[in-house]
Amino acid sequence: MNGFLAAQPVTGLWKAIDHETGKARSIVEIYKEGTKVYGKIVKVLNKENPEALRCDDCPEPWAEKPIIGLQIIRGLEKDEDGWYADDAIIDPERNKVYDCRIWREGDILKVRGYIGWFYATQEWHAAK
Repeated sequence: MNGFLAAQPVTGLWKAIDHETGKARSIVEIYKEGTKVYGKIVKVLNKENPEALRCDDCPEPWAEKPIIGLQIIRGLEKDEDGWYADDAIIDPERNKVYDCRIWREGDILKVRGYIGWFYATQEWHAAK
């Protein structure tokens, strides 16, 4: 990754786009605490009664928590390539936890979830 891209902040509000359907799923706030990056769902899109949605079949520590306010990205730290990586991201619709890596390319936030050698990358758009 070049230095310019690594220098772009990943914090802010992002529209999470499902990589399979291409549809916006939620608005996620990415924020820093110390040197680590976290993300939480602040708005659910295209669902009836989003305030009632819960992470029903999710593992701990996400189990049974409301989707709005759910911390889906946990404890990512910047690596030598300028990516934020390691800890975890959860997909509450699929009840799966993945290793995670995020980086920014212009107005796009790339969010990659890994299980072993397999991965999928979503492109999240800056929410306005």
